[in-house]
Amino acid sequence: MEIKVLGPLEARENGISITPSAVKPRQVLSLLALQAGHVVTVPTLIEELWGVTPPRSALTTLQTYVLQVRRRIEAALPEGSAGAAKNVLVTRYGGYMLDVAPETIDVRSYERLAVAGQRALEVGDLESASRLLRSATDVWRGPVLVDVQIGVRLGMEVTRLQESRLGVLESRIEADLRLGKHQSLLSELSVLTAQHPMHENLCAQYMLALYRAGRQWRALEAYQSLRDTLIEELGLEPSERLRQLQCAILSSEPTLNGPTSALQLERQLAG
Repeated sequence: MEIKVLGPLEARENGISITPSAVKPRQVLSLLALQAGHVVTVPTLIEELWGVTPPRSALTTLQTYVLQVRRRIEAALPEGSAGAAKNVLVTRYGGYMLDVAPETIDVRSYERLAVAGQRALEVGDLESASRLLRSATDVWRGPVLVDVQIGVRLGMEVTRLQESRLGVLESRIEADLRLGKHQSLLSELSVLTAQHPMHENLCAQYMLALYRAGRQWRALEAYQSLRDTLIEELGLEPSERLRQLQCAILSSEPTLNGPTSALQLERQLAG
């Protein structure tokens, strides 16, 4: 089986699509896929499907949805595999489990690459870190489960993965900055800071890339834009470390041109 959740939901068995078309079976399959190899309890599935006010028929209806998913799996299995779907979507005490190999689910591939990339960055292997972290984000095909109705439980998973992806992007940009690729990062950072106008670390990375590309005034504009947004939205000033980076850019500190990331540089300035 192959399941993709980092974008539109896709599920295939033997090359045949088993993705449910109905809304709630799609939710069931999505949550089971994100927790593959682990039991998802009946109360968790019911909360995902109906929130805190489930109908009296919730348990029976959930069983019907599970049966619908199993039937799609069964139809895609080779001849002579009658009943085998129960070994894929398994009933366990108190819940259900999708028993598939981790590597068949895109989110597991993403997480494996992300962990390897972070480790490479930590030991200073910048080329490997950049390559692995880029490969991790390349697994994504769009927003998580973009075509699936999201309940409470899936909502938590979606938020976790979106935050993880942003963290991986930051780490990959950090590696690329330390590799001297500031010029090639400008367009990407322009988009990211527009999408996340109050994200200080992305702003710091953009400021550093702009400064190193000879655009000191644009780096100061990026700082001012973030400051204006923070004051307007939250009534807050930028952090001390970001203000120190602004001061370093204003005074053209020699350390700005070294092989450091924005975060490392801010730590040096703070020290």
